[in-house]
Amino acid sequence: MPRRNTMNQTSATGTAPALSPRVDVFEDDTGLTLLADMPGVPKDRLAIDVDGDTLKIEGEMAPAAAGQAVHSEMSATRFRRAFTLSRELDSGRIEAESRDGVLKLRIPKRERAQPRRIEIAAG
Repeated sequence: MPRRNTMNQTSATGTAPALSPRVDVFEDDTGLTLLADMPGVPKDRLAIDVDGDTLKIEGEMAPAAAGQAVHSEMSATRFRRAFTLSRELDSGRIEAESRDGVLKLRIPKRERAQPRRIEIAAG
């Protein structure tokens, strides 16, 4: 059975320039799993916001170790991406975890959007 597009990317706006993290999205009967590559971004520097039907993920790499750099080719890196969520998804029940530079979001479908079997009563 073909799957419906339940999440679309939208432009994310912000004050500082940011990279768009690479994202994989998987769908099953109960919802979506989104995996975003955000290397070097610790949990305390991640932000996930839902405003209406817009999901925004943002993160910033941890600042460099204390001391003054003698030579540095890396700058502080920000990641930012936004998606438009389908009405089939329950944004109030999103779960998130971050491990090894990958942000994982689980976005369940609303109960009425999940497939179900209808029992036929004997007449």
